[in-house]
Amino acid sequence: MSNYVGSCSCGAVEVAVTGEPAAMAVCHCTICRGWSAAPVTGACLWAPDNFKVTKGEDCLGSYAKVEGHDRKWCVKCGGHVFVDHSTTYGLMDVYGSILQDFKFEPAFHVNYENCILPIKDGLPKFKDFPTDFGGSGEMLEE
Repeated sequence: MSNYVGSCSCGAVEVAVTGEPAAMAVCHCTICRGWSAAPVTGACLWAPDNFKVTKGEDCLGSYAKVEGHDRKWCVKCGGHVFVDHSTTYGLMDVYGSILQDFKFEPAFHVNYENCILPIKDGLPKFKDFPTDFGGSGEMLEE
């Protein structure tokens, strides 16, 4: 079983995940783009039982523009750490870029209808979400 650890930029907050993610995707939604100030974000979703804040829980700030999507960051350095989707999808989204020795291998794109940076990688492009995540399952061309 794989174990990964990660932290915010300053190291005040540390997290650990076990096993492999339930899903990995590239998100193009306007909320993720606005939050990250980037054209896309990488979603790495784990079951809540496979996720733990191991240090600095008292240093976590929280923001939920949309209910059930509770974004957490370090209040000392501003580094983004994870998004708590446990009440909406039953999953925790840990930013793969903060995990040591973790290889981000997305299986699909979500919210591609909002794309501002087209990515031609041959992966499925969902207009919104796959049906198992409550979306339409509608696919878009690259």
